[in-house]
Amino acid sequence: MRIRKARKEMTTRETFSNLIDLDSYSPDEWNMIVELAQQIQKNPALYRSRCSGKIMGTLFYEPSTRTQMSFQTAMLRLGGTIIGFDNPSTSSVSKGENIKDTTKIVSSYADILVMRNPYEGSAKAAALTADCPVVNAGDGGHLHPTQTLTDMLTLKNEKGRLDHLKIGLCGDLRYGRTVHSQLKALSRYEGNEFILISTPELALPSYIKDVLNARGCTYKEIYSLDEAITGESLDMLYMTRIQKERFSSEEEYNRQKDVFRLDTEKMKKAPKDMIVMHPLPRVDEIAMDVDDDPRAMYFTQAKNGMFVRMALIISVLEGRLGAPKLLTGTIKDDVECTNPKCITKTEHYLPHSFKVQGDICECEYCDERILLD
Repeated sequence: MRIRKARKEMTTRETFSNLIDLDSYSPDEWNMIVELAQQIQKNPALYRSRCSGKIMGTLFYEPSTRTQMSFQTAMLRLGGTIIGFDNPSTSSVSKGENIKDTTKIVSSYADILVMRNPYEGSAKAAALTADCPVVNAGDGGHLHPTQTLTDMLTLKNEKGRLDHLKIGLCGDLRYGRTVHSQLKALSRYEGNEFILISTPELALPSYIKDVLNARGCTYKEIYSLDEAITGESLDMLYMTRIQKERFSSEEEYNRQKDVFRLDTEKMKKAPKDMIVMHPLPRVDEIAMDVDDDPRAMYFTQAKNGMFVRMALIISVLEGRLGAPKLLTGTIKDDVECTNPKCITKTEHYLPHSFKVQGDICECEYCDERILLD
């Protein structure tokens, strides 16, 4: 009875301006964040004390360099302070503490929480009980909304627009959370086309294709990087790392890791105005000599991440965003999500919430689809 009551409270409590999935907000709100980031870029001194007296908690359950440091730098440049951990072995997580207890405690100390966790839907799970806004800094192979905002700022700065672009996405499209978030966002802008470049094993998951289909987007799946570069007149090529940590075995990873590589020879064949982006870190999917090409934007992109996160922190703390409800589906505690990396597999107190269409249940944490018997 107590568990059932606690689950009901999680689904009915007031929510904050959490950023779990960009789809929870409108393109107008995304544009507002990007435009604010551009203003900060032009005159950062004006924002030096914008978050004075505010505290940001960073909960990073898996390694990160750019995302973690750019968030921390963003808060410090806004005049705020930071607490948290970047290694769960140095926190009570190593003693078996669940996400609810960790976030409940840290959110009582902080004004905003930023969380990265290898389990899909973890940020949403944290936001259900946290006492301050939660920002998703990457949940497994699912979503990475703040990287998408970074990409949008870079595109806006370099191309002057976010619509009517032809965008190539190459590499790990199956597990690449940056790709999933970017497609869900840029498919909301008119006239964008997508060229999906991967091996069949690393193809885009069906739930993202369904989003593209529902929005009437034009997309094409290609298995050759050369073909995409020479034949598709790309405005932007988004390279991604083949993520070893997402594979179930090293053998499976080794079969995929060296399939796509961008080098200077390929860049010679590319459109003169095609920019290259990458969420980083890279392994060997972009040769080092490509760094000298003026079309290589990935280091600029990484710096842009600091400005966009400054804009996001301001927007969340100043209430510029709405407060969308976290769970809107049907509670079915007798149905188990079939995704082994879903947060419900480790956080057993969570309500099993699904969007139900006929005999299909879609998990509200990880978007896994389950066919009911």
